Amino acid sequence: MRTNLLRVSGWLRFEINALLEPFGITQPQFNILRILRGQQGQAISTLEIRGRMIDSKMSDTSRLVDRLAAKALITKTPSTADKRLVDVVISAQGLAVLGEIDTKMAALDDILKSITTDEVQALNRLLDKISAGITP
Repeated sequence: MRTNLLRVSGWLRFEINALLEPFGITQPQFNILRILRGQQGQAISTLEIRGRMIDSKMSDTSRLVDRLAAKALITKTPSTADKRLVDVVISAQGLAVLGEIDTKMAALDDILKSITTDEVQALNRLLDKISAGITP
């Protein structure tokens, strides 16, 4: 099981990296853009972004946010609630890039059509069960 999880995970990371490369963004940056899109235009702090990231232990959220801002995919403003924090919102350009990525990601998702909805739900339950045993 461990070997299969590692093999599939490695394959998926490689494919996603290849898909994101033409857009000049990394998987952690993609993760941040998706988090921000889910905010539907509402600002969120870098601290809150870090807490929602898939791999928060490996990410320097401030650096990732700075790089996305340099590409005009997000906007940053000082937090009104806490001057030590920065509020972040996805830009129209960031939403457009995610839209393009979503289209390309659909082709990658086609590979997953070999399993049924019931199998997907069962797999997600099993992965959630494994995840519950992981200490943050």
